[in-house]
Amino acid sequence: MAVCQVCFRHCDIPEGKTGFCGARVCRSGAVVPGNYGKITSAALDPIEKKPLARFYPGSRILSVGSYGCNLRCPFCQNHEISWSAEAMEYARTADRVTPEEIRDSALYYRKDGNIGVAFTYNEPLIGWEFVRDTAKLVHEAGMVNAMVTNGTAELSVLEELLPYIDAMNIDLKGFTDRYYRDVLGGDRKTVMEFIARAVQDCHVEITCLIVPGENDSEEEIREMSRWIAGLTDRSGRVIGENIPLHISRFFPRFRMTDRNATDVRTVYRLADTAGEYLRHVYRGNC
Repeated sequence: MAVCQVCFRHCDIPEGKTGFCGARVCRSGAVVPGNYGKITSAALDPIEKKPLARFYPGSRILSVGSYGCNLRCPFCQNHEISWSAEAMEYARTADRVTPEEIRDSALYYRKDGNIGVAFTYNEPLIGWEFVRDTAKLVHEAGMVNAMVTNGTAELSVLEELLPYIDAMNIDLKGFTDRYYRDVLGGDRKTVMEFIARAVQDCHVEITCLIVPGENDSEEEIREMSRWIAGLTDRSGRVIGENIPLHISRFFPRFRMTDRNATDVRTVYRLADTAGEYLRHVYRGNC
C-alpha cells in the first residue's frame, strides 16, 4: 500500500489497485502511472481548439491523450476516456507508445504546420511522468509543448513540468467551493494555487464553462475575474489583466442532461462582465 501525492485526494492505494483517477496504481509499494504511454486519442488540431487564443495563433499542434481523470464533472465531453465505465477499459486495451515515438510524430507533422505537442483530452496531470519525459524530448527537438488541464495537482507536480511546458489552458470551472466540491468532486483552492504558480513561468489561458444554474451569475464571474486580474509574476508585478479568459457555453451531455444549453446571451453578458477586469476575454462554443 502507498499514498499517491499527485492531487489533494492523497489516495491510499492497496498493492495492485488504482486510485480515484483510475490511472495511478500501486506496484511494489510505490505509486506509478499505470497509463504511462497509453494513448487513447491523437489528432493534429488547430491551436485555437485547446483553446489557446494568444499562443502561436494560426498554427497546428499534435494533440495526444490517455485515460483517467481526478475530477467527476458530470458534463464531461471526453467521458469515454475520462471517468466513465468504458474509460477504464483503456487500461487494458490502449496502445502504448514511447516518448520518442511522440516526438518523432511531432517532427513528422512539421510539414503540416505542427509546432509541437499538446497533452490533452483526458487529465494529463495524473500521468505527469509521461508528459515530462515526452515534453523534454520535444523541447530538445526545437518544438513547443502545451497542456490542457483541470489544474488539480500539487505544486510539486507542477514544478516537475514547468521547465518543459510552454503554454497551458487551465480550467477554472467556477468560483465557489460548493460547486467544486459537490458538482465536480474537486478542490477550488488547489486549482487557484496551481494557476497562481503557473502564470509565473508559463503562458496561461483560463477556461470557464458556464453551466446554467451552477456558475452563471455575474457576481461569481466578477469575483473570478477580479482574482485573475490580481495575479502576479515572480517579482510581484501584477500581470493578471493580460491573462486570456475563455467563457464557454455548456451543452447537455453525459450525466448532465437535466438542463438546456447555456443561453448565448448569458455567455456574452458574462464575457462583458469579465471584460471589466481582463483585456482578453473570448466567447466559446457560441
